[in-house]
Amino acid sequence: MTPAQPTTDARVVIIGAGIVGCSLADELTARGWTDVTVLDQGPLPAPGGSTSHAPGLVFQTSPSKTLTAFARYTVEKFSALEVDGLSCFNPVGGLELATTPERWADLHRKAGWAASWGVRGELVSPQRCKELWPLVDESMILGGFHTPDDGLARAVLAARAQMDRAQERGARFLDRHTVTGIEQDDGRVTGVVTDRGTFPATHVVSAAGFWGPVIGRMAGVDVPLLPLAHQYAKTKPLPELAGANDPRTEASKPILRFQDRDLYFREHTDRIGIGSYAHQPLPVDPFTVLAYDQARARNRDMPSSLPFTETDWAPSWEDSRRLMPALRDTDIDEGFNGVFSFTPDGMPVLGESGALSGFWLAEAVWVTHSAGVAKAVAEWMVDGHARTDLHECDLHRFEDAQRSPAYVHDRGAQQFIEVYDVIHPLQPMQQPRPLRVSPFHTRQQELGAYFLEGGGWERPHWYEANAHLVTDTPRRDPWSARYWSPLAAAEAKATRERVALYDMTPLRRLEVTGPGALAFLQRMTTNNLAKKPGAVTYTLLLDEKGGIRSDLTVARLAPDRFQVGANSPADLAWLQRHAPCDVHLRDITAGTCCIGVWGPLARDLVQPLTRDDFSHEAFGYFRAKDTYLGHVPVTAMRLSYVGELGWELYTTADLGLRLWDTLWEAGQQHGVIAAGRSAFNSLRLEKGYRSWGHDMTEEHTPYEAGLGFAVRMDRGDFLGRPALEQLPPPTRKLTALLLDDPAAVVLGKEPVLVDGAPAGYVTSAAYGYTLGRCVAYAWLPAHLATGTGVHIEYFGEKVPATVADEPLFDPKMTRIRR
Repeated sequence: MTPAQPTTDARVVIIGAGIVGCSLADELTARGWTDVTVLDQGPLPAPGGSTSHAPGLVFQTSPSKTLTAFARYTVEKFSALEVDGLSCFNPVGGLELATTPERWADLHRKAGWAASWGVRGELVSPQRCKELWPLVDESMILGGFHTPDDGLARAVLAARAQMDRAQERGARFLDRHTVTGIEQDDGRVTGVVTDRGTFPATHVVSAAGFWGPVIGRMAGVDVPLLPLAHQYAKTKPLPELAGANDPRTEASKPILRFQDRDLYFREHTDRIGIGSYAHQPLPVDPFTVLAYDQARARNRDMPSSLPFTETDWAPSWEDSRRLMPALRDTDIDEGFNGVFSFTPDGMPVLGESGALSGFWLAEAVWVTHSAGVAKAVAEWMVDGHARTDLHECDLHRFEDAQRSPAYVHDRGAQQFIEVYDVIHPLQPMQQPRPLRVSPFHTRQQELGAYFLEGGGWERPHWYEANAHLVTDTPRRDPWSARYWSPLAAAEAKATRERVALYDMTPLRRLEVTGPGALAFLQRMTTNNLAKKPGAVTYTLLLDEKGGIRSDLTVARLAPDRFQVGANSPADLAWLQRHAPCDVHLRDITAGTCCIGVWGPLARDLVQPLTRDDFSHEAFGYFRAKDTYLGHVPVTAMRLSYVGELGWELYTTADLGLRLWDTLWEAGQQHGVIAAGRSAFNSLRLEKGYRSWGHDMTEEHTPYEAGLGFAVRMDRGDFLGRPALEQLPPPTRKLTALLLDDPAAVVLGKEPVLVDGAPAGYVTSAAYGYTLGRCVAYAWLPAHLATGTGVHIEYFGEKVPATVADEPLFDPKMTRIRR
C-alpha cells in the first residue's frame, strides 16, 4: 500500500494487543498515523485473549460478501508475513464434507458464493475427499467442497510480525497495562487510564475481544456481544500421522469441516485438533473473567482458556471417531474451552461511537477476518470511509430493542448453535418473538398472517385469508419453496387488479426540524429538496468517495419540518454526526405506523373517507398532505413501491388500529385484501425499485446503480459530490435479468456467468407474477446489451437468463400516475 501523509494531530490508543489490535496498528502506521500506542493487560506477544488460543482456521467463503473480502485480505496479508523464516499462513486449503443430502445441496450453494465473491473452490467426489484426508470414512461422505487457497493462520506469529512492523514506524506496544477508565471531555474521548498511568488520545479503539463490554462500560458505550466458550481438544499422537508433517508448519492436509455434526479438524504435526460447536451454549460473563496472572495462579494457560467440560465433549468425540475410524485406537490428550465473541447477528461490531466521539469499536472479530477488518477500520479512521462496504458490521445497525442484555444473550447463544447449520436467507430467529409488532398485529393474526422477522419486527409475508384467491400452485424446488407460499402470487395479482393493504410500519421514519433543516438535508443528500411544503423527493446519502450509504424518501411537511424515510439506525447516527446545532433529529418510527394502500382501486377506497381532493390533478405523484381519513389524522404521501396507484398513510401508533379498520371496512366493496412482503418484493422488482443493502451499498455509485436521476449536479455542494465529479464512466452496472424458463427461480447471491465464466452476482431476485418470469438484478459488466444471454448458477445448475430493459413493468408509469 502507499503510505498516506502523516497526520500529526492523530494520537491513537488501541486497547488489546491480540490479532485485531496488532493488525490495526500495522494498518494505521502504514497510512502515516504513527502516534499509536497499543495496551494489553497480559504479556506480549501472547497476552491471553482469544488470539492466544485460536486454532487459526481461515475459510474464506461466506454468504456475506464483506466477510469474504475480509478473509481474502487476511490470507493475502498473512501469506506475505514471516517470523524467523516461518510464514504466518499455511495454505493447506479447506475441505467441507457433506454426509446428508441437505448438506450436499448446501455445499453447491456455497460453491456459488465462492464463485460470486472470487474465491477458488471446487465440488469434489467422496473419492477425492478420501485422497485429501485419508483418515475419513469414505462411505459416510456424499461429496465435499475443496477451497485450495484457504488454510491456517498462525495468529500469534502474525500478531508479532505486525507488531514489529508497526514499532518500526513509531508505534509502541505496552503489556501488563490494565485499562481502568476512559477519559472524556464534552462528548469526546481524551485518554485511557491504566493501572500504570494515563495515555492521552484523540482516538481510542477497543479491540479487546470478549472484554469489549468491559471497556465499553468504562466509556459509556454499549458493546452488543456475548462471550461464549467453545470446546477444542487434541488427540494423542496417531501412528497414521507419524512423519507426515513438519513440526514447524504442523499441517499439510486441508482444514476439515464436518458440519453435519458441528465439528472441524486440523493437524498438529502427529496429532489432530478437534473443535466442536455441538455442545450447549456456554456463556461467559466478561466482567468475571480472571486477569492473566490470576488465571496462571489457578493453573490455567490464559484467561481465555477455561476448563474442559468432559460431559459436553462425549457426543462429539463419538462423532469424530465415526468419521475417522483411526481415532478409535487413541484418546484425547488435552482439551480446553476457549472463549470468543458472538453478536446477535453473528457479524463484527465496527465503527465510531455516536455517544462518544473518537471512541471506536473493532470487536467480535475472528482471526479469519482480522486483517481485513483492521484494514477497513484504518481506512475509516484515516480517510473517513472504508473501501469495503461495512453496513453489515456497523455498530449502529442494531435497533434499541436489539441491545438489551437479554436479547444479546439469547441471539448470541443462538448464533453459536447455528454456526454450522444450513440457514435459509429468509429463516428467522425463533426467540425472542414476538418482540415488536405494529398496531395492526391483532387484525393480521385474525387474517392468518404468516410472520417472518426483521429488525425485531413481526412482518406478514402472506395471509391465509387469501387462500380462496389461489388459482394454481406453481412448482418450486424445495429450497425456494421454504418461507414461500402460492398465496404471494394471489396477493400480487389482487394488488395489480384491485387494491391491497400493506403494513409498512417497520420502515424507519425520522423527523428533521429546525431553522437549518433544509440547508442540512441539502448538504447531506444528492437531490434537490428546496421545494414547497408538500413535496416528496427520492434522494441518496453518499459517503466521501461517492458510495451509496443509503437511499431516502424526504417529505417536506412544513418550511422547517421534514419526514425522512430511511433504512437503518445507522442512517440516524450518520445524520446526527453531521447535524449542526440548529437542526434536531428524532426517530419517530416506534410512535407511528404506516399502511400502504395500492392498486388501481386505491383512490376509490380512500377518496370517500376524506373531504380533501385525492384526484391526480389535486394530489399528484410524490406529493404529501396532512388530512383526515374518517376519524383518523394522517399524513398521506402519494408514493408507490409496488408500481400501482396509491398512498402511504401515516398516523400515530395509538390510532393505527382505527386506521386499519377504517380502510378495511371501506375496502370491502372494492375487494380489498391484506397483502404481505412476499408479494411486495415481487412487485417492487418488476418495477426495478432498488433495495439498499441488497442491490446497492457503499461500494456502488449512483450511476452504476441506475440512480443517476436522484443526483442533481446543477445545485450546490453536497457530501460526495467532489468524488462523483472525478468518476470515470462505469464499467459495471446493476442489470435486470429475466430467467428464460418460466418455472425457474433464484433467490440472490448466485454467480452470473457470461460466456461461461463468472462475471457478477445476483443481488435481489423474486418471481414476477405479472410477468410470468423470475426477475433477478445483478452486478454485471456495463457493456452487456439488452438481449444478451447469461447463466445464473443455482445449486450447481446453469439457469439461462436474458439481460432486459427496465423497468420491466409499466415503463411509462401510467398505472402510478393516473
